Parts: sequence; structure tokens; C-alpha cells
Amino acid sequence: MDSQKTWFVTGASKGLGLSLVKQLLEAGQNVAATSRNIEELTKAVNSSGDSFLPISVDLANEKSVADALEKTNAQFGSIDVVINNAGYGIGGSIEELTDEETRLSFDVNVFAMLNVIRKALPYLRKQKSGHIINISSIAGIAPGTGWSIYAATKYAVIGLSEVLADDVKSFGIKVTVVAPGAFRTSFLTPESLVMTSNPIEEYQAVRDSHAKYLNMDGNQAGDPEKAAAAMIQIVSEQNPPLYLLLGKDAYERAFKKMEVLTQEYEKWEDLTKSTGFEA
Repeated sequence: MDSQKTWFVTGASKGLGLSLVKQLLEAGQNVAATSRNIEELTKAVNSSGDSFLPISVDLANEKSVADALEKTNAQFGSIDVVINNAGYGIGGSIEELTDEETRLSFDVNVFAMLNVIRKALPYLRKQKSGHIINISSIAGIAPGTGWSIYAATKYAVIGLSEVLADDVKSFGIKVTVVAPGAFRTSFLTPESLVMTSNPIEEYQAVRDSHAKYLNMDGNQAGDPEKAAAAMIQIVSEQNPPLYLLLGKDAYERAFKKMEVLTQEYEKWEDLTKSTGFEA
């Protein structure tokens, strides 16, 4: 790490967020870390130094987010890197998931992230620097059967990040959207993954897909410590990536999706181009 920065990390009490916080503190960085449960967060990080600021935040509440960022800036004097990591998985077909379940997923995975970005940008614009890192998923590029709503939220994260990068480039602010594959975290456990409570018998392919993923728990190929290190590394790059895949599985799924898109677009090229006014 070239110099000391202030990092604002959401969803920091477990998984990738916790790995990030621990590595950043070990590297001598200032870290404001958020969680719904501050006791769980403090216990997990196990640090009492002045460089660690644990904050209990309701990310769906704009005022709560604004207060957390104000507190971070007051303690450390800047906000340099914002990592939007908070989120959860949700499994089920569209028909099986209620409107309430669907909207809550978007509230946490998308609108909470927008709250953080919206309230952090005034600080970054004023100092004419900063880096926003939004955690999406390979599901936001190449989704699997039975994860439609989760994929929709992660597609949204990719889309908003792409445009955000253009919107804030002139302010010296950089944006990266990260699409991890399967990492050995608590993501596949009940505390991070909600499954439909209304399974419909006819959706056997969805049940089979869910069983496949749930059986991976504890055996995922991705190392969260290496993923955290990779994310920290890109902040030191002069030209960090806008898109960052993490994991061999994510890389392979993304390129397979590119092949599928290319084939589909080319197959229907004549029909696509036939819809304009004739010259």
C-alpha cells in the first residue's frame, strides 16, 4: 500500500467484507466498517486501535448512511475508498418469490448501495479523488437456473457501475465493479442466503440447481483472503479495471456468456438490421 487511506466497507462482519477489513487494518489503513450487528462486527474484527471505526448502519435508510459517512470523515479526515459489499442471496423462481421478498432483495442489494454512493460522492467530489468498488456477482453476468431475482439485482449493480464510472470520471473518481464466483465464505449459509418459502412442485430444475449450489458450501474453490488482497491491489493501480472478475469459475462463465451472446446476436443479425427505415 503506497499511503494510508480511509476505507468505508459495508457488510463487514463476515465473508469477503471481514477479510478486507482485517487485511486493511494489518496494512495500517484507516477502516470504517459497517454492519447491522456492531457487536458481531467488533468481535469478528477484534481490533481496538484508533484506525478501526465500527459503525452500526441501516443501509436502507439515507440518514443512517449519511451519519455513518459523516462520522467516518470526522474521525479520519477523508473518505478515499468506498466498498459496497453488503448484500445477500435469494433463491427461487419469479413465481415462487413474493413481491415483498423481491423488493427487499432490491432494497438491500441495490438501493442500499445507491444510498452509500449518493452520500459518499460529495466527499469524493470535494477532494477530487476516490475509488468506489461495487460488489456484484458472476450471477450478474451469467446467472444460473433458480436465481432470477438475485441475478437481477446483480445485473443492476453492473449497469449502474458502468454509467457511474463515466459520470464521475471528470472528478478524479474511479469505479470498479467486481464479479466474484464461488468463494469459501458464509454466503451459502442461512444467514446470507434466503430460499423461497413457497416452492412449487413443477419447478424441479430450480430445486436441482439450488441443491447443486448448496452442496458446494465449504468446498468452494475461491479463497476469500486472496479475493480481498486482489481488491486491495487494484486500488493502488494507476488505471484500475472497471470490471474485475474474481475466481476461475467466474472467468470461465463470463467468457461462455460472451460466446452465447455473440452467437445469438449474429444469428438474428438480418432481422435486427431490418427494423430501420429504408434509405
